[in-house]
Amino acid sequence: MTDPTISAVIAVFAGFVLAGFLAVPYIAASYRRRGELGFWRILLVFGFLVYAMSLWTYTLLPIPETTTAWCAEHASSHLQLRPFQFVADIRREQTGAGLRAFLRNPAVQQAVFNVALFVPLGMFVRHLFRRGFLTIVALGFAVSLFIECTQLTGVWFLFECPYRLADVDDLLTNTLGAAVGFGLAPLLRLLPGNEPSAPPGTPRPVTARRRLLGMAVDVVSVILLGTTVGIVTTVLAGEPNTVVTALIGTFLPALLLLFVIPVAGNGASFGQRVVLLRPTGPDGGKPSLWRMIVRFLTGSGGYFTLLTLASVVNGGFEPLANLLFFASGILAIRPEGHQGLSGLVAGLRMADVRAFDDQEVPSLVSGKDG
Repeated sequence: MTDPTISAVIAVFAGFVLAGFLAVPYIAASYRRRGELGFWRILLVFGFLVYAMSLWTYTLLPIPETTTAWCAEHASSHLQLRPFQFVADIRREQTGAGLRAFLRNPAVQQAVFNVALFVPLGMFVRHLFRRGFLTIVALGFAVSLFIECTQLTGVWFLFECPYRLADVDDLLTNTLGAAVGFGLAPLLRLLPGNEPSAPPGTPRPVTARRRLLGMAVDVVSVILLGTTVGIVTTVLAGEPNTVVTALIGTFLPALLLLFVIPVAGNGASFGQRVVLLRPTGPDGGKPSLWRMIVRFLTGSGGYFTLLTLASVVNGGFEPLANLLFFASGILAIRPEGHQGLSGLVAGLRMADVRAFDDQEVPSLVSGKDG
């Protein structure tokens, strides 16, 4: 692969990794500020993350072997402080007449690239974060200055010497690109789903996608919490035995996020809280304790309990765990109320928490996702 291709692949991969870390906070913030997610908005946010990673990869890669000999050879070519030097470079490198020759000029291409590189920054920041012109120009200048300082210091002295040119013209053209992006940002409004379908405080339908999203947040959160606790425990106390590993890495995180939090709160698990859902008993209120125990054992809590048993006794519990996992997902899709297996067994229904603001018993709705 060519160097630009490598940079692009790294940027996309890093964007996926960053999106994974920020997914739960973003989902929670989106439901609270906008009342919903929105497919095109998710794509824009992911595009912004990939773009942020591309700024890093395209400005720092490729990394040469910064040996002593290499540093001595390039010692005088890492800083350019003359403003608008690119104009003189364009004149010097122009080899023919006409528009085609001008566009083929390497100095022209470099200047255009430096402007274009920061156009998405202005567009994303104005559209996603509702910032004004002066803020975006200042942000473009600050980001470009940070990049140039990073290049000037050899990635903040991680390398023996600078290996990229820190150029004041890059600072000027990058800032111009951010300003141009501000002007082009209204184009992003052409994408559907820019405005919420209803005010943020309005209850939205309880749909299969929302239920599955809450379940996915629960599963991922349990895994991340268990992994974190396992790493900390290993660092502090050494490698634990199989039983302790299963308990602190699987069962206890599941018990906390899927049972303790619901019992202490309004009955909703961590994932359900993120997507603003909560279960209700037959009377429309918080489920009783025995119903929440049944829900834990026949839902995601039962899945992680079976995985814990599979790790401890190795008695064929893993197939049962997988069967429970898929049955829960299917029953969260097909029944009209999207209760899931645990909700059906425990006699619970799902409601949008915003339906509780003005009435004691919520209106339970289902339909197209909001």
